[in-house]
Amino acid sequence: MSAPSRIALFVDGANLHATARTLGFEIDYKRLLKAFEGCGTAVRAYYYTAVIEDQEYSSIRPLVDWLDYNGYTVVTKPTKEFVDAGGRRKVKGNMDIELAVHAMELAGQLDQMILFSGDGDFRSLVEAVQRRGVRVTVVSTIVSRPPMIADELRRQADVFSDLAELRSTVGREPSERGAVRQTGASTSRSTGPSDD
Repeated sequence: MSAPSRIALFVDGANLHATARTLGFEIDYKRLLKAFEGCGTAVRAYYYTAVIEDQEYSSIRPLVDWLDYNGYTVVTKPTKEFVDAGGRRKVKGNMDIELAVHAMELAGQLDQMILFSGDGDFRSLVEAVQRRGVRVTVVSTIVSRPPMIADELRRQADVFSDLAELRSTVGREPSERGAVRQTGASTSRSTGPSDD
């Protein structure tokens, strides 16, 4: 009998949130972790997001806190604010480098990497970890118009899994969140918050 596959999840939080929203549902992070733990021994589950630090309340904070207590390694960094050439205020919070560094550091301990992102910038990362013998599954969608995944990333992956097909496994309707709150149940330990 062979040893169970060693897997790690790498969740590009903003990208996964946008993909799920485009498909009309929210991610249930407790169900997501459970679904992919069934694929092997989870070495680590990372969640990457930028946070606005100077706000009194951030809508992402409850999700980040819940994930941190429920099996995810949360990696955050403060957003950067700038004014573009048109004079518009913009906020930037790219986590690609942090995700890539962690994936390369763990590659020698993994059999499989599951990347939740459609960002084409990750194609080179996927290729690099594949050279180290790691099979890569990329989760995004081609159902939306335009597709949420870059074609070059989808082609580079060993396996492409469409988030639309995982809806019943890892998703919940946006109304479920409100229904849980109305019954007085705690969302922090039951189904987990969404990343709105």
